[in-house]
Amino acid sequence: MAPAIPLATYRLQLTADFDFDKATAVVPYLKALGITHLYTSPVMKARKGSTHGYDTVDNGQFNPELGGEAGFARLSEALTKHDLGLIIDFVPNHVGVHFADNPWWLDVLEWGQTSPHAVAFDIDWDLLPHRARGGVLLPILGSSYGEALERGDIELRYDSDEGSFSAWYFEHRLPIAPERYGEMLRLIVKEADATETEAGKRLLSLATRYTGLRRPNRKEAPSFKTELRGIVGAADIITHGLAAYRAAKDRPAQTLALHHLLERQHYKLGHWRLASSDINYRRFFDVNGLAGLRVEDPGTFAATHRLVKQLIADGKLQGIRLDHIDGLRDPAQYCQRLRRLVRDAQGATKPFYTVIEKILCEHERLPHFAGIQGTTGYEWMNVITQVLVDAKGLDALDETWRQVSNRPPRLAPYVKDAKRRVLETLLTSEFTVLTRLLARIANGHYSTRDFSADSLRQALELYVLHFPVYRTYLTHSSPTSLDRKLIDETIERARAEWFAADEGIFDFLRDALTMDLLKPGRPPHSAPRVRRFALKVQQFTGPMMAKSLEDTAFYQFHRLLALNEVGGDPASTGLAISAFHEAMKARAKEWPHGMTATATHDTKRGEDARARIAALSEIPGEWTSAVSRWKVLNAPHLTLHGNWRAPSATFEYMLYQTLLGAWPLEGSEGDFVARIQAYALKASREGKEETSWLNPHEAYESGVRSFIEKILDPVQSAEFLEALQTLARRVALIGALNSLGQLTLKATLPGVPDFYQGTEFWDLSLVDPDNRRPVDFAARHAALGSLDNPDWSSLIKAWPDGQIKLAWTQHLLKLRGKLADVFTHGDYQPLDVRGTHADHVIAFARHHRGNAAIVVIGRQLAPFTQAGREWLVPAGFDATVDITGYAAHGFGGNELPLSQAFRDFPAAVIEARTTSAARPARQRARV
Repeated sequence: MAPAIPLATYRLQLTADFDFDKATAVVPYLKALGITHLYTSPVMKARKGSTHGYDTVDNGQFNPELGGEAGFARLSEALTKHDLGLIIDFVPNHVGVHFADNPWWLDVLEWGQTSPHAVAFDIDWDLLPHRARGGVLLPILGSSYGEALERGDIELRYDSDEGSFSAWYFEHRLPIAPERYGEMLRLIVKEADATETEAGKRLLSLATRYTGLRRPNRKEAPSFKTELRGIVGAADIITHGLAAYRAAKDRPAQTLALHHLLERQHYKLGHWRLASSDINYRRFFDVNGLAGLRVEDPGTFAATHRLVKQLIADGKLQGIRLDHIDGLRDPAQYCQRLRRLVRDAQGATKPFYTVIEKILCEHERLPHFAGIQGTTGYEWMNVITQVLVDAKGLDALDETWRQVSNRPPRLAPYVKDAKRRVLETLLTSEFTVLTRLLARIANGHYSTRDFSADSLRQALELYVLHFPVYRTYLTHSSPTSLDRKLIDETIERARAEWFAADEGIFDFLRDALTMDLLKPGRPPHSAPRVRRFALKVQQFTGPMMAKSLEDTAFYQFHRLLALNEVGGDPASTGLAISAFHEAMKARAKEWPHGMTATATHDTKRGEDARARIAALSEIPGEWTSAVSRWKVLNAPHLTLHGNWRAPSATFEYMLYQTLLGAWPLEGSEGDFVARIQAYALKASREGKEETSWLNPHEAYESGVRSFIEKILDPVQSAEFLEALQTLARRVALIGALNSLGQLTLKATLPGVPDFYQGTEFWDLSLVDPDNRRPVDFAARHAALGSLDNPDWSSLIKAWPDGQIKLAWTQHLLKLRGKLADVFTHGDYQPLDVRGTHADHVIAFARHHRGNAAIVVIGRQLAPFTQAGREWLVPAGFDATVDITGYAAHGFGGNELPLSQAFRDFPAAVIEARTTSAARPARQRARV
């Protein structure tokens, strides 16, 4: 049986091409590697052809493209046989909408606010202008509404099996409200000239049966549809009669008839570009096809979690990863409900492993949510990177970036500019909803009614621009002291940039955000509106930060790409070893069981590509010189046009880092040029400087594509490629040593190490979709079979093939299994290092009830490898670790010389026993 708290997790991306059965075949390999829990991408029914599973359309059934219930049963059986647990990625925040596959969404389109599923979606029904009835905007058209209508792209169809009508826009189904069926049938019978036929008479009779508004209603509609499909000959009449609604440019009457019908629905069709300004349902970020769910509604929560609860009750699910927790209205309430659900399903005695996808900014602390063991580990990935980079080299890279970009090496201005861009383009509609609501609150009392809508919008914009993290966590009660402090400080920064008369507008905004407007003795304001505003702002600032920081600024600020990771600080000055130890001691006390990740499906680059790029901080002078030379060599391949060039100077600098990070270790890759071009296209559009997803600059993109093709062509760029390969080999060697240290830290620090698919070999992938390419598990399994007794010296000689990383991974996981309590429940104790090279060593001990592991890794190893020209020789380390209080297996005394500990490469994990000098502190583990 798998342990309740995983010793190691392994993430698999499930798709139609890698389904439950393919995952089942990998289970024996994962067991041999030392994994205790399989951790999968979402398994619920997703949109057909989904490559990720986050566009769930039905949480009540398994994804048939993955093998459905039968395929899942086979996977579950294999996991049980090999004593592996299962953790699934679950998406509570949103579902896939549009198209024709989400039954809840289709019901809402058909019935509007009277649909029982309307409460499940966060729709502002009354925001559509110039309509007598509420509705939801559907920005699905590839052209203007008028053009789509006149071209006949919108077609009315009859489903004879259901007895229902729907408009179709290509693959999008748009149900027609049954209350319009009567008028439609009358026009259809007339158009088909079937008034005197038996079927026509029955259709007319049915059409006139229900009188009054909104009829047939929801209760009457099923029998109406049943009778309709039961009329013999009705289908033929309807097929001919639908010509009355067949729009075309030369058919004005029919076009107008279809238009009038569509205008009387519970939705409004629009061009996809309208989404940024007019959309009135909450989305996942700016993705129109993913609509936010209101899991704060008890019925919605119960319905979307029914299958999860059943899996837990059946013992087939041992953990869950909660996607995008910051999108929820009240994450604390959600986590409490989830914990109750788990306890109802399996009892309260056994832990259920639950982690959340939460992006923490620098120095931000994770709030304590019920039943949560921690996050998926982005923050620890960045901590590891920051302690491995050379802070002195970062100072030099600051100056290089200043020269390349002609801007100071400060991230904040980039983020602020990006936020403005996102507010003006991608999330304008969501921001408009908030400003309208704030204005209504102000108008609700005479003391605040003079705050104009425009002034309130500007004040709220300044607040959002200066808000430094993803969100606060207010509930319906007052904010925590931490959230109040955050809001107050942000208000003051916003106020400092306000040049108009203040007159209390920022005090009003602050009190609305904290809900202090509702305190006793204050002028009365609408409590529902104030609460709704405060909670919706929280749901807005998360996507705002993600789109501005991760998806914009990270693609503009290229000083050292290794630091441009989710939850990271690209302008970081590195992390001192002492600060690293303090962070780990705190983690061991507060979040000992959260995940530690070094690669995920969302990281900006592979873990070993990142480790390579980090090595540039160790040779900043050589790097800067190389770039200067490369720019000269590649200048003829630039595209120059007027006042722009492709690529831009900053983008070219980013490309050189990317090439070093991803450069193939052994031989050439046939698709390498295409991979770099695809990455460059995404990176340039995400950066939103010369081009963007909304407004592609085709000439610029073509220039970038051409530049990459030419500089990677051996015929056109032989001198550049020779220089690139020479530096790449050296950076790859330093990067490999960084990677082995990174891997050792991940496997031994407090927390649960998570391994992303395929990263047991060198992971030189780029951002998605590049990092979701198929993995050759057969090769990995075969290699693992030959590594039962690894010959480390031979593996070092062949280090580029990646088998050394696979062998070290298995070694570390075997040790985790052997010392399970040490790594699951053990304390963290920093160990002193003395000697000339002390600053190049991170040393600590994990201990629990007498058992211990001493962990030592080297960092900033360029000086020990002749700047990447040869493999490190451990004898060159002049440093000693003080292991007083521990009896290390194979070592005597209280001093551990690094020249002995680093027998093969600069990482060692040594079994030990505690003596009286090392006393374990009391642990508090959250379950």
